[in-house]
Amino acid sequence: MHDEPAPPRADPAPPHADPAPPHEPPGGPAPRDASGGATASDYLRLLVGGAPAEAFDGPTTPDRLLALRLRAELEGRRRREAELTALIETAHDLAGLRDLDAVLRAIVQRARSLLGTEVAYLTLTDPERGDTYMRVTEGSVSARFQQLRLGMGEGLGGLVAQTARPYVTDDYFRDSRFQHTGTIDGGVREEGLVAILGVPLTLGGDVIGVIYAADRRARVFEREQIALLSSFAAHAAVAIDTTRLIAETRAALAALEATNESIERAGEVHDRLTELVLRGGGVADVAAALSHVLDGPVEFREPEDATEAVERSAREGHAVRATGGAGASRAAGAAAEDGEWAAAVAAGGELLGALVLHGRPALDPVDRRTLERAAMVTSLLLLARRSAAEAEQRVRGELLDDLLDAPERGPALLRQRAALLGADLDSPHVVLAARPEHHEHRGRRGQGDGRQRLWSASSHLAATAHGLAAARDGGTVLLLPLPAGATPGDLARRTAAQLGAAVHAPVTVGAAAPVAGTAEVAARYAEARRCVDAMRLLGRDGEGAAAEDFGFLGMLLADARDVTGFVRRTLGPVLDYDDRRGTELAATLAAYFDSGMSPVRAKDALHVHVNTVAQRLDRVARLLGDDWQSPARALEVQLALRLHRLSGAFDG
Repeated sequence: MHDEPAPPRADPAPPHADPAPPHEPPGGPAPRDASGGATASDYLRLLVGGAPAEAFDGPTTPDRLLALRLRAELEGRRRREAELTALIETAHDLAGLRDLDAVLRAIVQRARSLLGTEVAYLTLTDPERGDTYMRVTEGSVSARFQQLRLGMGEGLGGLVAQTARPYVTDDYFRDSRFQHTGTIDGGVREEGLVAILGVPLTLGGDVIGVIYAADRRARVFEREQIALLSSFAAHAAVAIDTTRLIAETRAALAALEATNESIERAGEVHDRLTELVLRGGGVADVAAALSHVLDGPVEFREPEDATEAVERSAREGHAVRATGGAGASRAAGAAAEDGEWAAAVAAGGELLGALVLHGRPALDPVDRRTLERAAMVTSLLLLARRSAAEAEQRVRGELLDDLLDAPERGPALLRQRAALLGADLDSPHVVLAARPEHHEHRGRRGQGDGRQRLWSASSHLAATAHGLAAARDGGTVLLLPLPAGATPGDLARRTAAQLGAAVHAPVTVGAAAPVAGTAEVAARYAEARRCVDAMRLLGRDGEGAAAEDFGFLGMLLADARDVTGFVRRTLGPVLDYDDRRGTELAATLAAYFDSGMSPVRAKDALHVHVNTVAQRLDRVARLLGDDWQSPARALEVQLALRLHRLSGAFDG
């Protein structure tokens, strides 16, 4: 039994999720191979065709396990889509609200269906009697239960109403956290309920009722289910508030003709917001529609930009006006003079942002409720976007994990999965290892937050670049397409800058040589990690680089010893000059270093005048740069000359 929602568990799909419609996969039952099992392509066709679970029966093979895993993920996504659709449909019902009982019944019915419970019901608070009474039931068979009244603190519902917090019990009659009474226990026993989840219906900080989901068997309610029922509770509270508001407005119409215009504007914004939700509009669309209806500019503010008014709106559950009283900041005073109103955009206690209206010193009740409802619609849109993004991040991460851990299991299937995400694994890609800045003084929680921010930023970057990202080894690994004309080092530096800006902290990124296909991704990741380790040892935290950027050290970091590439990167301009002009700059360099960097001794080895040696060295400086004789550059030049000499390119 838990007072707080339990942490989410990675269930492939809840038992109540609607199964895929039973039908034969395209082309009939999946053919079998020599061992009696289906091939990877067969399983893919079953997944695309939405085949039922029994169609995947067969010997336990990696392909079958992967197919079942993908099917579970697809079922989970269908379930989340169904939940979001139900929430959007409920918002649509509120826009055309006429009958409170009809809307409350729809909310309870949808809650019962999506949570997969046997019973769902809703109670409302009676302010005069100081208790709650049953208003709507779905799935109930007991007349005694349907007529129950619960005093504050009595039964699970009375405890929810008294504390304004969700409560869940796995076994009602064994739960001692709330007061048991003979009347309530008798009704619950007659209904046969065992597991009950109750969440409060709050309005302006007051509990106006409770919505429940219950089963006649022991059951554990997950955090997502508690959040979903809380969303329905918010809709139910809005329905009740809207009904009361409409009644007040109708009463005022007899005396105030101007109120009619406000109601028309409210209806207009309801219609607009509903249309936006149905057609998949964004937050900017909501702000634009609201600006037109409320005759004032409306902006969306991110949570990190929250003002005192936004925080107050989140606490009170209403749109509030910015105040500029004694002790207020200069910004708060300016906002108050501007006539600024803020409506917090929140879900499940989390602040997602705020809608801020400017230029309205006063708001009538209808416009104020309109601003609040727009904030609720905005929260639905943001939750839908987050849900879709998290699902895609998981799929991309799982695919990259498979490329790193088991690329040989099914290259064709891996390519097909990548294509569904917009990634072409046969084009040149670069494996990058990203590590956040390490702080010894940070606690475990601080390091965990930094890694989570890095994972989120990496996932966003991979999605926008049509690549893949996964969390691994205390950081992230990315597989990104190599832009035309760019090098792995260029991509590493760009990625380090983008991730560092996103997480507001230095991020070190190492890149490997380009790869195409699925076979060498794991080896390239090991190379990228060595680059990261080398940069940290060299004091280059927060930078990006590839093995080729480390000179001769890069040959040690890379899996493939690219001797020719190293020689070309180090001596390319000199070798090209010799080829074009028929000169002997490379041979002169070799003699110069063999003679202890003495032009006089070098001229004896070359049998030329010392001025000729000096002229050739001046030409080398113009080709390689004035720092070619610095200790680090000189070491690389000598090594490149020796490797070039071993290739038989010249005698010296």
